[in-house]
Amino acid sequence: MKLYNTLSKKKEEFVPLEEGKVRMYVCGPTVYNFIHIGNARPMIIFDTVRRYFEYKGYDVNYVSNFTDVDDKIIKRAAEEGVTAEEISKRYIEECKRDMEGMNVKPATTHPLATNEIGGMIEMIRTLIEKGYAYEKNGTVYFRTRQFKDYGKLSHKNLDDLRSGERSLLVTGEDEKEDPLDFVLWKPKKEGEPSWESPWSHGRPGWHIECSEMSKKYLGEQIDIHAGGEDLVFPHHENEIAQSEAANGREFAKYWMHNAFLNIDNRKMSKSLGNFRTVREISAQYDLQILRFFMLSAHYRSPLNFSAELMEASKSGLERIVNAADNIKFLMENAKTEGMTQEEIEAYKKTDAFVEDFERAMEDDFNTADAVASVFELVKYGNTTAGPGSSKEYLQKLLERLIRLTDVLGLIVDRKEEILDAEIEKLIEERQAARKAKDFARADAIRGELLEKGIILKDTREGVQWKRA
Repeated sequence: MKLYNTLSKKKEEFVPLEEGKVRMYVCGPTVYNFIHIGNARPMIIFDTVRRYFEYKGYDVNYVSNFTDVDDKIIKRAAEEGVTAEEISKRYIEECKRDMEGMNVKPATTHPLATNEIGGMIEMIRTLIEKGYAYEKNGTVYFRTRQFKDYGKLSHKNLDDLRSGERSLLVTGEDEKEDPLDFVLWKPKKEGEPSWESPWSHGRPGWHIECSEMSKKYLGEQIDIHAGGEDLVFPHHENEIAQSEAANGREFAKYWMHNAFLNIDNRKMSKSLGNFRTVREISAQYDLQILRFFMLSAHYRSPLNFSAELMEASKSGLERIVNAADNIKFLMENAKTEGMTQEEIEAYKKTDAFVEDFERAMEDDFNTADAVASVFELVKYGNTTAGPGSSKEYLQKLLERLIRLTDVLGLIVDRKEEILDAEIEKLIEERQAARKAKDFARADAIRGELLEKGIILKDTREGVQWKRA
């Protein structure tokens, strides 16, 4: 299995630190509002990566945090006249609801930054003792130049940063030994949540949070650290500096980053008025469609969100779901149980689709090609399964389709929906009208059912229906 490592800027063979196990940390959202579709991309992508490792038999310890103390949370709390804790708790629950809609599995652990302050203070203390950090007027800074490998992830040069980059410069610049030094701990301002520390009543810097949470729940060294490409610098670069300086060993072997998401070929921003939350999308589309859309391109490729592409994703997902529904319908009416020799041979041919799927996923998690393999399996199933198929053959086809789509987090085996008595009665009445050649009445009932969101499909095996 090969994955692209941002650290080396090339694809590398995945070799776990511990055989059969994967330790993986993914930076989670700052919870001050509903998550937007930019947040959704890494959630879906790295959930799929996790699912594939599990499919291959790995025991995955998957940690993804919630940043629940931050300037944006404090600002939102002040605007609403409530506590920062109230804001963060509210939006953690809303985030979990959206994640469930996108079929993102809960992490092994979802740590909250505010629960891990003690560990952060200890890590900062260690950095001070080792000479990597210093305190000035209650603020603790990291000595960036003291860490010789600074810039190895983003491939930035410290001298270039000093002359051209302003993104690292923070308030209190005149206190710092070097303008590139970044904050590990800062004193509280009026009305802000704070914690007691050896340096001041205050709160941690953003970067130290992930370093400590990763260490606590995964250990000093992990297999994979992942997130959006906007986190490469300075967040992940600073995580490496803190973690490796404090722990004295390599932090993460592999660094994975997904590319940006645009809206109608423009960068998503509130100022442009094209800021879209997952909750807003869910009012228009099943979030399974959003997931399918996210997987339709390679995770390192920029992805453009548009109504046209979402409609195409809706059609693509329906094609897979309809194939599964058709197989289930055929199974209910199958006349024979065991497979014929011809079916045994036909089923063996589906091995090729599984191999193509795995080949795509093991080439840096190419979900676009993996989806194409699923479509090939669907096409094959549609042409080889029919009224005369055995129940065993149909069952094996369905199981294979479900197994592959489950890796992608796509739900194709929908639970049986129960029609209420009125609709059941209308379907029976329509069947009777057709039998009596009262086609006008049959058509009227079809229209009536359509208004209730029920689509009928007449087949040789009987009437099939689905919700619109």
